Amino acid sequence: MGWGATKNVGMRTRVAYVRYLNTAVLVEGLSMLPDLELVPTVPSRIAGMVRAGEADIGLVSLVDAVWGAKGGEGGGEGLVLLPVGMIGCDGPTLTVRVYSSVALDRITRLHADTDSHTSVALARVVMRERFGRDVVIEPFDAREQMPVWLRSGGVSGHEDGRWPEAMLLIGDKVVTDSPPAVRYPYQMDLGEAWKGLTGEPFVYAMWACRAGEEGSERIVRASGMLDRQLRHNMTRIDWIITRRAGEHRWPLDLARRYLGELLRYSVGERERVSAARFVEMAGRLGVFGPGAAAGLRWAGAVEGTSCLH
Repeated sequence: MGWGATKNVGMRTRVAYVRYLNTAVLVEGLSMLPDLELVPTVPSRIAGMVRAGEADIGLVSLVDAVWGAKGGEGGGEGLVLLPVGMIGCDGPTLTVRVYSSVALDRITRLHADTDSHTSVALARVVMRERFGRDVVIEPFDAREQMPVWLRSGGVSGHEDGRWPEAMLLIGDKVVTDSPPAVRYPYQMDLGEAWKGLTGEPFVYAMWACRAGEEGSERIVRASGMLDRQLRHNMTRIDWIITRRAGEHRWPLDLARRYLGELLRYSVGERERVSAARFVEMAGRLGVFGPGAAAGLRWAGAVEGTSCLH
């Protein structure tokens, strides 16, 4: 059983998250709380789990908080953001990265890591706004290092059968399974690119629950726990890094820079404004499909938390 996993017990609030190093500051210590059950998965599954009732709260990719809402693509109930913790940046992210063997302004097709919908949408926005390119996105299995369609026996058109001309990687894989630098002389950190375009921070994922449940006793109580644990963990980041970097195969110095300097975890007004701008820009590119929710939905003030507005 992993460091965040717990067993099913009674009516505990189920919290879906990912086991990337970047979630450590949000979730360290939560598995010790008797009222919470941590449910590990990949980022792209979390919103669906919350909507389906397989989790009560999830660390939801920002795009997924809009995509698939009632009336939009995929159907299902809407989600409400709980601003008691996020994964974001205010400049370089390090682990959301475009790799290319051709100049960035020549990319026409981007093989995208299937783990995160928000990172894919951000890549589309940046390529459109910075280079005037509407790139074609091809789902890419970063673990198997192949396009998704090749799983069924397709034939690769890539010269070495493994690495595409341009691709997007996210998460720990950028550090632990990075592609050969000699093949990809052109790279772009998407957090840094967003900052250059807008001057704003970027929000990749936030805690969220099903619409209509944000005021329930269970969600209010759990939100308070998430908020208090984050504030506590912010006082012991170096301890968390020392404890968790090795199991994620990160060099300690790089993990310190990543968790301690590059990432942002608290949601304020700048993050809200930036999130709304990103959703608007992604919407103009058709990311959400016809009929999707008009924008992000935010929880109101919840007693016992410091981050909700």
